[in-house]
Amino acid sequence: MSSQNIYILGIESSCDDTAASVIHNGKILSNVIANQKIHEAYGGVVPELASRAHQQNIVPVVDQALKQAGITKEDLHAIAFTRGPGLMGSLLVGTSFAKSLAYGLNIPLIDVNHMQAHILAHFIDEDGFEKPPFPFLGMTISGGHTQIVKVDNYFDMDVIGETIDDAIGEAYDKSGKILGLGYPAGPEIDKRAQLGNPKAFKFTKPKVDGLNFSFSGLKTAILYFIQKEIKSNPNFISEHLNDICASIQYTIIGIVIDKLKLAAKQTGIKHIAIGGGVSANSGIRNALKEGENKFGWTTYVPKFEFTTDNAAMIAIVGYLKYLEGNFAKQDVTASARLKI
Repeated sequence: MSSQNIYILGIESSCDDTAASVIHNGKILSNVIANQKIHEAYGGVVPELASRAHQQNIVPVVDQALKQAGITKEDLHAIAFTRGPGLMGSLLVGTSFAKSLAYGLNIPLIDVNHMQAHILAHFIDEDGFEKPPFPFLGMTISGGHTQIVKVDNYFDMDVIGETIDDAIGEAYDKSGKILGLGYPAGPEIDKRAQLGNPKAFKFTKPKVDGLNFSFSGLKTAILYFIQKEIKSNPNFISEHLNDICASIQYTIIGIVIDKLKLAAKQTGIKHIAIGGGVSANSGIRNALKEGENKFGWTTYVPKFEFTTDNAAMIAIVGYLKYLEGNFAKQDVTASARLKI
């Protein structure tokens, strides 16, 4: 089967981005994403608005993905879609569309776990990017998820650590809100952190046993710190914004690296692959590279466009499942809390 010319359409609609991608034998031919700017005014994703926008976007996004790939829907061998986890209303749009299209074309339907897809994005054929060998540690860091996963094979994964409250992306966004930054705040904090002193202000790292994470306490500590400082100096934030951002980022990166060090020690695995929107953060990427020299790690970071929510990662999982003949039935349903 692997010698055939296999075209898979991937559809992603788990949160606030409508995306479609066509993959041909492991190589991405198109990767189209329609972002939803409407949520910026609310400082976070509004689920009902997200699902409505998906309904408006999904047909033109899929149409554009097929055109950019230079194929028609009749050339497709299967439809892959995000089954979960994510916002239920958003997932329903992608799931319903994928089921209908697969049924109409009489081709296989493939359900994809969004979190597995972030990890398996490393197996997209892309010049200049190496694929991690099994076993490896996969770390997914995004606005909604923070996990460390032991990966023994494409679909043999074990979550060995995860957040017990906020995800890392939420820690950035909530800190940004305290500082009066826009949404999403992660890129702005990252940008300003490069201009500030990371040791200007010290924030205590939450103490969580094992490989699990906690970020809600850090957010509270930052809030109390800012409230205290602006009482004596109302201009404290504007006068020290770069240093505050650098200190917040330094603390968050320290939490991540500490847990990765522990995971590598406990498992004996030194190949570490990261994925998810926060993996685009320059501070985290630099810290991982430093880990190669300090701890003997080999680290893998996907191409930038495959880090945030995208359909290329859904398409690669669809391709790998297609090769195994692992198809879904037409009665498959979306699952907001789908586990790896």
